Amino acid sequence: MQIRSDAAKGAALSLPATVYVGLLVAAPLGILVVYSFWSQVYVDIDRTFTLANYREVFQDPLVHSLLARSIFIAGLVTLVTVLLAYPIAYFIALKTTKPTFWLLLVTIPFWSSYLLRVFSWKLILGFNGVLNSSLMSIRAIDEPLAFLLYNEFAVVLTLAHAWAPFAILPIYVSLRKIDPSLLEAANDLGCGAFERFTRVTLPLTLPGIIAAGLIIFIPTVGDYVTPALVGGADGKMIANLIQVQFGAANNWPLGATLSLLSMLCVTFVALAAVIALRFAGRRVR
Repeated sequence: MQIRSDAAKGAALSLPATVYVGLLVAAPLGILVVYSFWSQVYVDIDRTFTLANYREVFQDPLVHSLLARSIFIAGLVTLVTVLLAYPIAYFIALKTTKPTFWLLLVTIPFWSSYLLRVFSWKLILGFNGVLNSSLMSIRAIDEPLAFLLYNEFAVVLTLAHAWAPFAILPIYVSLRKIDPSLLEAANDLGCGAFERFTRVTLPLTLPGIIAAGLIIFIPTVGDYVTPALVGGADGKMIANLIQVQFGAANNWPLGATLSLLSMLCVTFVALAAVIALRFAGRRVR
């Protein structure tokens, strides 16, 4: 009786969270799945079961191109952001006596709107923007640099800046968890600074690196605001096509199919990255 009573209490305690997750995660995902098997007929939805949307998606070269570009840009943003965030997190965690102050500085970008930060980069990188105007004022260039904006470079730079705090914080936490005695032991055994880092610090911070990578990669693939504002024709991503289907094209079934395809691709890439990093961690050890 006691076991059943404990099980009932556990089920009762988990019920609110289960309902919450079901309403906000499972239900919208289920609606997308259902819509993907319907079709759009002018302004009406034909609820007859069909695989036409999936055939169209898998046969459309534009979808393949945008999806590949989205994964490439998201992977590049993740790599650049983690590489830049690790030294900052290392400094805050191990080299400063006031980590709270530095963490406060890291979170300052969150004090302004995400949209405002994207517009700021557009003003900085624009043809007549801050960067070009400054370079021309010191006569470093004779005419504005056109390649700074409306391409993949602008998208990567803007997204890396926007997501940097999300990479710094988990890496910082993993660095703070390292027992200093392990580094002292490695030093006593004759390990140099580089060897201590590669054999002790880096493997122990892999969970933080993996967490940072996933936190950046997953939402970056689905970002459509940044590519729309600073990407131009060469920086469009799969989310921009999805937004068009749900908006201007008013083709919700096709938009739902594209959304599910994007989520599946992100899932496979994320799992592959996690497995690869864990395998690399074992090799380092």
